[in-house]
Amino acid sequence: MDIDADLIRRDLAQLVSYPSVGGSESEASVQRWCAATLQGLGLDVDLWQLDLEELRADPDYPGEEVEREEAWGCVGTWRPGDPGGGAGPRAAGGPGGGAGPRAAGDTVPELVLNGHVDVVPPGDADWWTAHDPWFLHEADGRWYGRGTCDMKGGVVAILAAVRAVGDRLTKPFAVHLVVGEEDGGLGTFATLRRGHTGRACLIAEPTAGTVVSANAGSLTFRLEVRGKGTHGSRAGHGVSAVELFEQVHAALRRLDAERNVDPPAPFTDRPWPLSVGVVQAGDWASTVPDLLVAEGRFGVRPGESFADAMAVFEATVAAVDHPWLREHPPVVTWPGGRFAAGALPEGHPFGATVRDAVVAAGGEEPLSVGAPYGSDLRQYAAAGIPTVQYGPGNIEDAHAVDESVPIDEVVLSARAYAHLLLRHCGR
Repeated sequence: MDIDADLIRRDLAQLVSYPSVGGSESEASVQRWCAATLQGLGLDVDLWQLDLEELRADPDYPGEEVEREEAWGCVGTWRPGDPGGGAGPRAAGGPGGGAGPRAAGDTVPELVLNGHVDVVPPGDADWWTAHDPWFLHEADGRWYGRGTCDMKGGVVAILAAVRAVGDRLTKPFAVHLVVGEEDGGLGTFATLRRGHTGRACLIAEPTAGTVVSANAGSLTFRLEVRGKGTHGSRAGHGVSAVELFEQVHAALRRLDAERNVDPPAPFTDRPWPLSVGVVQAGDWASTVPDLLVAEGRFGVRPGESFADAMAVFEATVAAVDHPWLREHPPVVTWPGGRFAAGALPEGHPFGATVRDAVVAAGGEEPLSVGAPYGSDLRQYAAAGIPTVQYGPGNIEDAHAVDESVPIDEVVLSARAYAHLLLRHCGR
């Protein structure tokens, strides 16, 4: 399979140069780059501005954790009935600009390749080693830069695969490039609501050489613990919100341990963890703090509703036995994104097809695993589209300082996607 690593590097360098942090102007402008690139590959492009007001009013709205004034969707589709017919992706036309998917009766894409182009903030740029997070840097067989692993490396592998299959396809496929994945999944939610669909979907998230066939879900929680402030020299006459939180946190750690005992296949190793990511308390060193605010994520198990998960968490917090807390219970709220659990239906052949494509591309046969994090897999699964994840990089390198992806994994993934396209859409 002819995969051009130099073109992959070019695409990735351009994508990394967009500081497409959720809610930023670049999150919108990077989609125009995606539309132009898909157009250049000969796909029929639908580029449209999301109706944020309408999406936020939808009862299944997945939530957001950043402020947005605009967001864009981008889908490229190839169908054999287009001008140019079965000879391959048709001559490029203009971006759809809001035309939407084809009318009913057109052939549904046999395969969707999905990737998100939004990224998390890079943190302190001074902590990055000898390079700018928005500039692609190559060293020791890896590409460095924000988003190289999560998941612009997977996106450029998709583009390389489409470029490689040439004129060998006779059935339709689609590429869904989305934003808003990092804070809830707004982009894929909007794409599916617009009517873009498929018979199967592969998401190019980093999977460290495995095929992810199931995801745990997650919720974002916010805890407000109120105490009684006083001068630090009279600490015994106040009630420290920090000390109260120690007891609440201990109860939450016990809940975490109980919920992660003996997880079902394909999950292993604490698949739906509870973790506290932010703790803020106090406003003066010599004052007993009267308020602590903690935020974190709470893993949702397969088959568990959001309502049931919230109820378990809230009951655990309410059950902490402390005289002050009985009179002043902590306040629990649920801001931010909501990621449901999702899975490929048991026994569905798509997982085996993806594994076979990896082997055909020259890789070792990947294991099928469950992932502890939420992703857009659950949105396609909920829409009845069999979906798995396979892509370059390791989730441990995502969101990290000096984020990077192995070059050979990007190339292997591109070959695997090309083989998958040929198996689903070729002669």
